[in-house]
Amino acid sequence: MTVLLVFVGAMVGAPLRYLTDRAVQKRHETTFPWGTFTVNVTGCLILGALSGAGSASATFSLLGTGFCGALTTYSTFSYETFRLAEQKEYFYAAMNVVVSIVAGVGAAVIAYMAVM
Repeated sequence: MTVLLVFVGAMVGAPLRYLTDRAVQKRHETTFPWGTFTVNVTGCLILGALSGAGSASATFSLLGTGFCGALTTYSTFSYETFRLAEQKEYFYAAMNVVVSIVAGVGAAVIAYMAVM
């Protein structure tokens, strides 16, 4: 049953990641990866809320592991950071790392504390 819940969550999270990334990035004319930043911070926010609420195992499997696991994309985050550095966009590369980590952890902590 757990595998099915993860699968169903991922079926929603993966396409939503792609569509959100494309929609957000289309609105910015910068090399900073705003789409990836958006989905990763959103995923951190959701995971923080689920953790703070003490979600049941089934709920966490569906939303935490399945949905957020497919929604967030730290492999793309790494790839885009290296791509920025290769393009000599060192400021954006550094800011991508710093801002993504600070915003992601901050979102998770705020959501955790809000629902506790």
